[in-house]
Amino acid sequence: MDTLFQDFPRFNFDNGSEPMYTNHNLVNGFKEGSPESPDGYASSSGSCVQGHPLDNIPFANEMLKYINEMLMEEDLQEKSCMLQDCLALQAAEKSFYEVLGHQYPLSLHPISPFPDDNLTQTSNSYNITGTNSVKSSTGMFGSLERTSLSEPFTESPHSGDKVLLPPQSSLSSPCVPDGRYKSPLSSKGRKNYQREDGDYLEEGRISKQSATSLEDSEHSDIFDKVLLCKGENEVSPKFSLNGNSPKNGQLKGSITGGTGSRRKKSNKRSEVVDLWSLLTHCAQSVAINDQRTANELLKQISQHSSDSGDGTQRLAHYFGNALKTRLAGKGAPSYLHLGSNKTSAADVLKAYGVYVLACPFKKMSNFCANKKIMEIAEMAATLHIVDFGICYGFQWPCLIQRLSARAGGPPKLRITGVEFPQPGFRPAERVEETGRRLKRYCERFNVPFEYNVIAKKWETIQLEELKINYDEVVVVNCMHRLKNLPDDTMAPTSARDTVLKLIKSINPAIFIHGVANGTYNAPFFVTRFREALFHFSAQFDIFEANVCREDAERMMYEKEVLGRDVMNVVACEGSERVERPETYKQWQARTLRAGFKQAPLEQELMKKVRNMVQCNYHRDFAVDVDGRWMLQGWKGRVIYALSFWKPVKNDPYL
Repeated sequence: MDTLFQDFPRFNFDNGSEPMYTNHNLVNGFKEGSPESPDGYASSSGSCVQGHPLDNIPFANEMLKYINEMLMEEDLQEKSCMLQDCLALQAAEKSFYEVLGHQYPLSLHPISPFPDDNLTQTSNSYNITGTNSVKSSTGMFGSLERTSLSEPFTESPHSGDKVLLPPQSSLSSPCVPDGRYKSPLSSKGRKNYQREDGDYLEEGRISKQSATSLEDSEHSDIFDKVLLCKGENEVSPKFSLNGNSPKNGQLKGSITGGTGSRRKKSNKRSEVVDLWSLLTHCAQSVAINDQRTANELLKQISQHSSDSGDGTQRLAHYFGNALKTRLAGKGAPSYLHLGSNKTSAADVLKAYGVYVLACPFKKMSNFCANKKIMEIAEMAATLHIVDFGICYGFQWPCLIQRLSARAGGPPKLRITGVEFPQPGFRPAERVEETGRRLKRYCERFNVPFEYNVIAKKWETIQLEELKINYDEVVVVNCMHRLKNLPDDTMAPTSARDTVLKLIKSINPAIFIHGVANGTYNAPFFVTRFREALFHFSAQFDIFEANVCREDAERMMYEKEVLGRDVMNVVACEGSERVERPETYKQWQARTLRAGFKQAPLEQELMKKVRNMVQCNYHRDFAVDVDGRWMLQGWKGRVIYALSFWKPVKNDPYL
């Protein structure tokens, strides 16, 4: 494995046990201060901002520790991914009611299955009271938002409502060794979508890593050293991800994967195939139910695509499968049947760990959100976070650690985890598990903790269920999950507007809204298909540029996360289609109508975020600002957006 980490001066395999996320074939990523930094990446030498020691840690560290501790749970291999389960239930219930000819009910009233004396139930919310006056429960797997398109296709004819990152961005110049600014839209970043027959078969596929063993007692200490915040005089966690310090900043070996895999083989006569055109023409044939033409095109797509090929071939593989399913009329395989081998939650979490290491989107959003929460809670005695879409709660371990170091002592932390119900008789079970994990973190850092669970349809939640106290600072957090609510075409009353009005009635000190920027929600299939191609192409391109093709966790993420979403967007219609994103401009109009005003972004915070991305990630990742939105993108295309909102009080026009 050493040969796969030549450009990782932070990794060392000479001795010590190996944590779960050090054994991944990241290519040229996370380069730190090396004078030989290649042109395609940013060097951190000479330009990285120094600050508080807690600010300089890699933002993924606490999240990765949290994931590794989850992987040590014995029953995780037997469970499926939480988010996929709840979205599957949502689609299945609506479809079932439509078949029966009945209206889908607005609320669910599950029977409480918990015999414990310390469990109380209010409507569809659950509250577990732990020892030492600490209450807890559990959460679910965060929606893994997807990216958009790589540079050659940023000029989509159907993308008029997108706001693309400008070529001459307001970003500060990347940390390139020669000091020159190189645009993310430069021709060097272009992909060749003309594929060759002889170049799509990959050999030597590695076997999947097993889950972390419970018998490895060294892991806990290693991850404590790696993932918790260090002082200024201690080795930064990013330099000791393996528990060892690097030697001379380099490791022996050779680079595998990356740009070298894109070279065409000159010793073979290969047929050139345009998979993009094949997919588009096939979608048009499927739209008019031209079975013969569609099947012929699907056969060609199948011959030239592969789930282990390059990024374009993988994209074509999953879109081809979705088109085949739609053509066959099997309208509901998106979350219910895709991956029928029951991939365990442990495998999905390991795959998510690779995504976190390779891509800064989640980490930057969480970093900005937590900084804003710390600012709001500076003098608070009680901090109450209402988290819509808490999932597995990856965002909160780092905040808990920061709160423990607050001057004057930590506040009491209350978290209300809001999620969709899980299938079965215990709709809140998995969300409660998240609370128990967060409780352990709070006990470790001596932060008083209380946790409340609400597992029901978000648009049916009442203000009283949130148990808001008037002597506490309330923060509402929603990271990239409102896209899973029914849009305005699904019901006379907009579920999205209803939830925003609920948040307004909470009267939070701040509403943190993370948005997955997407336009693949058109009612017309061909238009939606084209936009989905643009959107998911960027996600596959990110992996192609940063993670080796043979990495088992990369392939798992592409199958279980990207593949499922592609299937849902392409093969499903009506209530079965749960992936319904909007652009951040559309969300801005919605939020303003609901009675909010946008809070400004701090320039110093944006400077830190840009610096972190430029100095630690591939140079084609970009951060920019549009109005009061922080935008994150890949090769010039906006993928995620983040903004802070405050309720407008006593406005007679709202």
